[in-house]
Order: sequence, then structure tokens, then C-alpha cells
Amino acid sequence: MEPVSEAKFWQQRYETDSIGWDMGEVSPPLKAYIDQLPKSAKDQAILVPGAGNAYEVGYLHEQGFTNVTLVDFAPAPIAAFAQRYPKFPTKNLLCADFFTLSAEDYQFDWVLEQTFFCAIDPSRRDEYVQQMAALLKPKGKLVGLLFDKVFGRDEPPFGGTKAEYEQRFAASFGIDIMEPSYHSHPARQGSELFVKMHVKD
Repeated sequence: MEPVSEAKFWQQRYETDSIGWDMGEVSPPLKAYIDQLPKSAKDQAILVPGAGNAYEVGYLHEQGFTNVTLVDFAPAPIAAFAQRYPKFPTKNLLCADFFTLSAEDYQFDWVLEQTFFCAIDPSRRDEYVQQMAALLKPKGKLVGLLFDKVFGRDEPPFGGTKAEYEQRFAASFGIDIMEPSYHSHPARQGSELFVKMHVKD
């Protein structure tokens, strides 16, 4: 297993431009979701964990969302994002391990999931679910994309199935939508699920 739980693993990937997962643009299904949000959502607290080059964060910022937090524990993509968006609030750029964020310090209305779940060590997936539920406000939402594909290898991205996700998330989340994404980037067409879940009472 690659040392995916260590920041230096990901930092090296960025330094050597070994980021084959990077689409270079906002994920089309997530752009479509953001575009249909009401104006009242623009001051909601939003978390984008393991954001990498954070095209979705940049797009949210461009659309006037004022309370978006980017988290990644590799400093390189955060520095690159800050250079691209010099007016983005630096206090919302967190170079930190998602799993160490304190629920006492951070609470979010919703989380945008884009290639973070598939990048963590699969043995930490239940921990991911618990941490997500802790960082979300009551009835907070987890929205995004999960791979509907098993890659069968010891390096990221790590895939999965709808059945696995339903089982893992069931204890903490109610699943509102978990269905094939029909607006995926051509490179990922047919291999993604669009998901929308809410924290259970």
C-alpha cells in the first residue's frame, strides 16, 4: 500500500506533476449542482476536503460563495490556489489533515466531495464517514461524486461500489441520491455516482 495517509506522498505527486487524476477543470456534475443552488446558499459554510487544485473551490468563489473552506495536507496545491485566487480569504485555506479537524472548531452546512474519498486508505473509510458526520451541522449535507468502479490496485484512486457505500454511510447518513452521474467528464463517463446525503438526527 502506498503511504497515502502521509502529506509527503501527495506533496511529491504535485512537485513531480504526477497528478493523473487532475481534470484541469471543474467537474461537470458538481458545476451543474452549484449552478442550481439558490442565492441564499452563498453564505453557507462549505467544506471541500482533500481539495487538491480545487477547481470547485475556485468556481464557488467566482460565483460569490463567501464561506468556503479548502482543506488539503499537501502545501503545494494550496500555494498554487492562493496564487490563482489572491482575494480568497487565507483563513479558509487549511493545510491540515482532514481527520484531525476538530468538530468543536469547524462546523459546515455541507461538504463537497470530489476525489477525496477515493484517495484515502480504504481502511479509513468508516473513519471518513464518522468525521464527516461530526463536521456537519445537524441535517448537514454531503454532496459529490464517488467512483462506481473497482480498480483492484494498491495505489490511488481506490474505487468501490454502490452497495459498499450504502452500507458504510447508513449508520450516520440518510441517502437522498446515489445514482449514476450522467454529466461526468468524458474520462469518467460511466464510472461515477452522484451522491447527496444528509446527517441523520
